[in-house]
Amino acid sequence: MVAEHQLNRESSRSHTIFSIMLERSTGAEGDEVIVSKLNLVDLAGSERISKTKSEGTVLKEAQQINKSLSFLEQVLHIRVGCMLC
Repeated sequence: MVAEHQLNRESSRSHTIFSIMLERSTGAEGDEVIVSKLNLVDLAGSERISKTKSEGTVLKEAQQINKSLSFLEQVLHIRVGCMLC
């Protein structure tokens, strides 16, 4: 869905995650493998309802986007916390 409000004329209002896995064989026999993972993340922006003056469906979408960003923040804090353990 594409929607607009006073601060943004067009927005896909979505989150996207691209994960790229790379593998490289090394060693004389190619028996060693180096694996890398690259995550590219594009998040829908958090919106201040009072500034966008959104109503109806666009308001509900903005509230859901804000909620999902809040949950994502909690997950990232947990992941980073686990990496530091």
